[in-house]
Amino acid sequence: MLRVGLGHDTHRLIADVPLMIGGIHIEHERGPDAHSDGDVLLHAVTDALLGAIGMGDIGEWFPDTDPQHAGADSAVLLTQVVQEVHRRGWNVINADCIVFAQKPKLSPYKRAMAERVAGLLEIPADRVNVKAKTGEKVGPIGREEAIAAEVVVLLQSEAE
Repeated sequence: MLRVGLGHDTHRLIADVPLMIGGIHIEHERGPDAHSDGDVLLHAVTDALLGAIGMGDIGEWFPDTDPQHAGADSAVLLTQVVQEVHRRGWNVINADCIVFAQKPKLSPYKRAMAERVAGLLEIPADRVNVKAKTGEKVGPIGREEAIAAEVVVLLQSEAE
């Protein structure tokens, strides 16, 4: 049996905050306004996995009202969800990811992001694709006010 999950995340950008995308530190003068480390890509992957197994969303699992998640490493949160995916008898087949940011340019980081996401998903790096898109200077992404990510994952049941 196969299942598909779709994940999305958006964060407003603010000054003097570190920018993490896909578990990789990106040099930039602004970062996400977030309760955790605000890694939009890892949050979208987490949401995609939760959707595929029918277990809600990242806000239900790691609410921003819970002080224990303040400043949390998104890789740790994703790892907990990957463990739940496996516990329920599913394996990740692949992930297709898009990060939306006017700046910084993400092309130099895409391979490292894909490798980091693959490691967290416990799959070969060639099964994770990361694309980077600008906002074409339109909307909150284009005006450099926000950053976003969308991810689709495919899972397969271990029983098959």
